Amino acid sequence: MSNQPPYPPQQPYGQPPFQPQPPKKRSVGKVVGLGCLGIVGLFVVIAIAAAVIGGGTSNSKSTAPAGKSPDKAAADTKKAATKDATDGKVVFKVWGTAPAGALGGLDIGYGSDSDTRKGTFKDGRFEATLTLDKDAMYYNVNAQLQGSGDINCSVTVDGKTKQGHASGGYNICNAQLSSNFTGGWS
Repeated sequence: MSNQPPYPPQQPYGQPPFQPQPPKKRSVGKVVGLGCLGIVGLFVVIAIAAAVIGGGTSNSKSTAPAGKSPDKAAADTKKAATKDATDGKVVFKVWGTAPAGALGGLDIGYGSDSDTRKGTFKDGRFEATLTLDKDAMYYNVNAQLQGSGDINCSVTVDGKTKQGHASGGYNICNAQLSSNFTGGWS
């Protein structure tokens, strides 16, 4: 017999090749990930607590300071009365000039993320009011011209108003207010 150098062992016929051992997973990533998740969770809890504590509204009314004129005091009272009248309401408006085009009159859509409605433009204006849904993510109004015109649009929620404008062609006037993290509208 001849002396042959030693070779690595051969695999038996028909058996798939041996797979190398996968490297062992380290738990450092899990620890860092859970630590970051804990910090984010803590910030969320603090933010929710701050929103609950600071989110309340005060309905107390103050009288006008002695230095204000009676006209300014009356204007402030009128503003407060108007705000009280629109509390819990969302007001949508479109106004301007918009002659009917080949596709008909002005195309108006208004509502929230869960309630979309169609409006009718009459005598140079449109106005609609809906009850405020605190769970709504946004309220918007849009109006598309039908070939020509010049229009403005607005949406008002809790005394906050956003406006838009469109002029000429088939342009679209759009105004939207979105609910923010603290319960207000922006």
